[in-house]
Amino acid sequence: MNEDTGAEYLTPWQLSECVDGGGVGVVESSRCPTCAEGDVVTSFNWPWQTHAVMAGSGLQKVDSQLVDGHLSYFLGAVGITGLTALLGIREKGYVTKGANQTMVISGAAGACGSIAGQIGRLDGCVRVVGICGSEDKCKALVEDLGFSAAINYRQEDVAARLKESCPAGIDVYFDNVGGAISDTVIAQMNNGGHVILCGQISQYNKDVPYPPPLSEETQENLQSKNITRERFMVLNYMSKVDAALFELSQWVKSAQIKVLETVVNGIENMGAAFCSMMKGGNIGKQIIKISA
Repeated sequence: MNEDTGAEYLTPWQLSECVDGGGVGVVESSRCPTCAEGDVVTSFNWPWQTHAVMAGSGLQKVDSQLVDGHLSYFLGAVGITGLTALLGIREKGYVTKGANQTMVISGAAGACGSIAGQIGRLDGCVRVVGICGSEDKCKALVEDLGFSAAINYRQEDVAARLKESCPAGIDVYFDNVGGAISDTVIAQMNNGGHVILCGQISQYNKDVPYPPPLSEETQENLQSKNITRERFMVLNYMSKVDAALFELSQWVKSAQIKVLETVVNGIENMGAAFCSMMKGGNIGKQIIKISA
């Protein structure tokens, strides 16, 4: 919503124009050789409207069998957020089976964090701890998704709970939020640890560059403990996308990954749902269902 989004792959919304975001739908009519009536298609720049005329070049055809007909999964677990979780962990997390690693995820009950924690466990972490903002979210992480523990940053002492939940320290940190929570996690990381710099949502309304600057103490922690912290962007790994989507699909179909969604019906509720999501009102992926 800023004039400069800070990300070269995102253009700002324009005043008086239809806003857009990730979407999936069915082709009702086509003059495009690559898309036929009945095809299921998705796009990163889907207009927020009930019907739209779109250029075929901006659409990606998807196979509904990959998600057993749950088309919304193409926007989350078997889409851009699932890819971000999987490729982030594989490319920047350096998880090794048998190495007794502990992973911490901030924003853990969101679309990406909820998938990342499950992948961390599947890839070999012995402990996976999530940080989120409500008791309902903590309960979902532990009881539904198999996290080892969950910390409610709004009500608990995060530093004390991390010490309790991560007795052997923290080896991998999947960072979705930045700010004070990330400073607290990094302070308890082990030598040679890895920060997966996925998002910094606590900093987005501030007039700072991305990634935002760190405190001197946190910079010192990173340097003295030889902790890697490099910007991660899934679009840099497009050659690995097809294989990663297939792997995510297999995990979801076999219930090794469980998908959480917050579904709101009706385009008239889109604005309220978006604002709720920005305040953390969703568990898992925020989905707006426009038609059956």
